[in-house]
Amino acid sequence: MKHSFHFFIFFIFFGISCTQKKTGPKPISNHKDSLQAYFSLANDFDLPPDEREQYILKALYIISPQENDSLHRVNLFKIANRYYNLENWKEYNKIVHLVLKKSEMKQDAFSIAKGNTYLGDYYDSQSMPDSSFLYYDNAEKKYIGLNDNYNLAKTIIKKAILQFNQSDLLGSEKAVFKVLKIIKDTENNDVLYDAYNHLGLIYNELEDYNNAMVYLNKALTSIDDELTASFSQPKATSYNNIGLVYQNKKDFKKAKSFFQKGLEEENVAKDKPSLYAMLLDNLGHAKFKLNEKDSLPDLFFQSLKIRDSLQLTTGIIASKLNLSEYFISKKDTVKARQFATEALELSQNINNYRNILNSLKQLSVIEPQNAAVYSKEYILVNEKLQKSERKIGNKFSRIEFETEEVKEKNSNLTTKNRNLLYALLSFVVFGLLLYIVKTQKNKNKVLIYKQRQQKANEDIYNLMISQQSTIETGRVKEKKRVAQELHDGVLGRMFGLRINLDSLNKFDDTTAVEKRNNYLLELKNIEQDIREISHDLSREKSELINNFVAILNDLFEDQKKTFESKLILSIDPAIKWDLMSNSTKINLYRIIQECLQNINKYANADTINIKFKKAENNIVLEIIDDGIGFNVNRSKKGIGLQNIRSRTHECNGTVEINSKMGEGTVIAVKIALE
Repeated sequence: MKHSFHFFIFFIFFGISCTQKKTGPKPISNHKDSLQAYFSLANDFDLPPDEREQYILKALYIISPQENDSLHRVNLFKIANRYYNLENWKEYNKIVHLVLKKSEMKQDAFSIAKGNTYLGDYYDSQSMPDSSFLYYDNAEKKYIGLNDNYNLAKTIIKKAILQFNQSDLLGSEKAVFKVLKIIKDTENNDVLYDAYNHLGLIYNELEDYNNAMVYLNKALTSIDDELTASFSQPKATSYNNIGLVYQNKKDFKKAKSFFQKGLEEENVAKDKPSLYAMLLDNLGHAKFKLNEKDSLPDLFFQSLKIRDSLQLTTGIIASKLNLSEYFISKKDTVKARQFATEALELSQNINNYRNILNSLKQLSVIEPQNAAVYSKEYILVNEKLQKSERKIGNKFSRIEFETEEVKEKNSNLTTKNRNLLYALLSFVVFGLLLYIVKTQKNKNKVLIYKQRQQKANEDIYNLMISQQSTIETGRVKEKKRVAQELHDGVLGRMFGLRINLDSLNKFDDTTAVEKRNNYLLELKNIEQDIREISHDLSREKSELINNFVAILNDLFEDQKKTFESKLILSIDPAIKWDLMSNSTKINLYRIIQECLQNINKYANADTINIKFKKAENNIVLEIIDDGIGFNVNRSKKGIGLQNIRSRTHECNGTVEINSKMGEGTVIAVKIALE
């Protein structure tokens, strides 16, 4: 019976770090819909479980859409805690995996370590010690990397509990002393309490009762106000464990007094119902051994009812074995057999070899006629237990070793990957530098080419200007010569003729006089016409003064002669062409030339309208045709349009190209006057 008691005691009592998750109800904010209010209500143990779960869902509804920051992850851990307190393991596991995923996304090492601890708690609750130990071990290594000694110590304590429950007492003892070394010279009384309490349980199991009492009393004296105010009920836990030591020493009177002291602790039934059930069962067993019949078997049944409601399988087995023993003393073999058989079946379901042995031992007492059968089965189970205990000591060490080995392999792999990454980065950087150098050389070549092209364009333009100037000079000379000839020759002779005719007016012949007057009037008109012609030939029209306009006129004249499209030219006389650089004029000329070429090739236009307008301090060139149009998006990469954009860009101008199929094309170039 001793082993079954101790096993269950440790599983329930020493889980302080787990029961500490029960932070208890706190004062609720006046804002009923606040997150803190939902958290508090979800942890109010006076409320029904279904109602508390509704508050968890409301809190989760608020948290879910929030940004994945540290506060968000803290709140998710709070949600997990409340599912833990409700023993809703499915949702607890789901939330823990969610917060672990979010922590890994943000590389939050602390939350990753905490998440591993929570998963260890989950697998411990599911009686999967190997998985639980693995996650605790992962958390331990994370906390070592974070230099977080407090959480490191608590995690090692959890590992020690697992080792104790799997009968690896030596490994568990080493782990606890490791914890005491870590928290030496600190004020972490909660961890100190866990460590001393656990050592007391280990030595009690080893039947070293003196050391057990030493450490259990140290645990009791280490309890401070903060630990007392928690929901872990440390004093009630210590009283129960001290009582168990006296019970193993067969001092049932002292054992009974400590169990009663544990039950007298305030709110023990509310804060830790599993502990309360254990104290009732242990008190009932002590009273039974003292032959005190009052409150029996009610204490056993009361404990069994609580354990059954909490689904504490190991505790249920202990209660049923105590009831079986009680009914044996009452000569009620039917009930004694019933409870012993039920205990055996439960023990077999969870492969708890110690309780299987206790159940078989109990049944052999109840049914002495079948004692040989039970003894044979007892021997087989005992051999399995011994083999299991021989293996168990190495199992957790193997997990630690394999985890460390995997970590070392990962470290080596990380180093290799890092070296590979460095080599790849070096290659990429070298290639990038080579590309930049080559690109820069090409850019320099392009720049030199553009400079040469620009100079060539300017030379061509200057040549055109020179040629046009020569033509204009000849034209002006010719006009002056003609004007001078008309003025000095024709007008002189005409003037003499008018004088001679005027002299004929001395004659009195009326008819002659009338004819002469008509001739004189006609000659005067001819004189005026010739004078006007002379003045027109002498005056230089403004359109021809500027050589650029003349060059454009030549281009348009060629267009009209070569193609059937009607060309309309409009030049704003307010434009001061002298303010425009030769480079800009060349680019405008080439743009018009490119547009005319595209229209002639593709547009099939009837009319081409070219306008030069002055808009504030800008000159705007518009080239409009009524041709078939084109898809601007598909033609963006065309060489002609690229040339137009490139030349506009060289003039620090802007260009808009609008065209639709069947609606013609409008090209507008806007350039600032210098």
